[in-house]
Amino acid sequence: MTKISLGKGINAGLRAAMENDPKVVILGEDIGKLGGVFRVTEGLQKDFGEDRVIDTPLAESGIIGTAVGLALRGYRPVCEIQFDGFVFPAYDQIINQVAKMHYRSMGKLRMPMVIRIPFGGGIGAVEHHSESPETLFAHIAGLKVVACGDPVDAYWMIQQAITSDDPVVFLEPKRRYHEKAELDESVPPAYPLHKAKVVREGTDATLFCYGPMVKTCLQAAEAALEDGRNLEVVDLRTISPLDLRTIFDSVKKTRRAVVVHEAPFSLGPGAEVAARITEECFYHLEAPVLRVAGYDTPYPPSRMEEEYLPDLDRVLDGVDRVMGY
Repeated sequence: MTKISLGKGINAGLRAAMENDPKVVILGEDIGKLGGVFRVTEGLQKDFGEDRVIDTPLAESGIIGTAVGLALRGYRPVCEIQFDGFVFPAYDQIINQVAKMHYRSMGKLRMPMVIRIPFGGGIGAVEHHSESPETLFAHIAGLKVVACGDPVDAYWMIQQAITSDDPVVFLEPKRRYHEKAELDESVPPAYPLHKAKVVREGTDATLFCYGPMVKTCLQAAEAALEDGRNLEVVDLRTISPLDLRTIFDSVKKTRRAVVVHEAPFSLGPGAEVAARITEECFYHLEAPVLRVAGYDTPYPPSRMEEEYLPDLDRVLDGVDRVMGY
């Protein structure tokens, strides 16, 4: 049992995947000698060599295009996009090649690659360095989109994503990189990759969240106890495909739901979750499914991000509203 940060959990997971499979290669900007801007890949090039941990030019489209070729030749490439806002030059490759290759070849070709993207706000960064683009990827058939919310999940989910034969967009909450938890590497993972988990049992309402909002929702649940409200918190873990069974089971128990994410409010992941709950659990609901999210604006300058990001007060306000029905 060791105490490990989320960033170090991903590093350890990458190391384990590379030790288990010589076909796993990592490529991205400054990931080698520097170890990445967040030091997530620190030490890997030293131990596995420059042929398996590859410093690339500053060209995201080239990174993904190269990884497509590697995947077609039997490798399992793991691409790092340095910041979420830098992924868009590669969006063409991801949507038209990565997501469609398996379908286009009628199942004959697979695309076993992982695209790691530090995402979300909360670090006081400049423009293009704090985005929440998950909905853009979740909408595309052929892609799996996951987000780790704690160090233990970070360690296991990156390994599970790498062993998947489907392309996985792996979202890492950058403001949670340094938060720590106990990890026992000898204990098998408790959940498969695309399974949501109840991180806190409750009876009065469910908070659905993922990535950076998991900690915020847990804090909100603790604060709500002062008002006599017992909230359940469900970490979705996968945005596409959604684990609908866990979602429905929780709503049928608590009868109220609030979906929380940093992505913009309109057409965000919360809209899909709310629609699915309404279709399946309508007669179990005591209130409409509510959403607490980022605003429908471009991500603001760093000094304004506290006004933009969902925080404890905004989540509790959502709870007040859903309990008011």
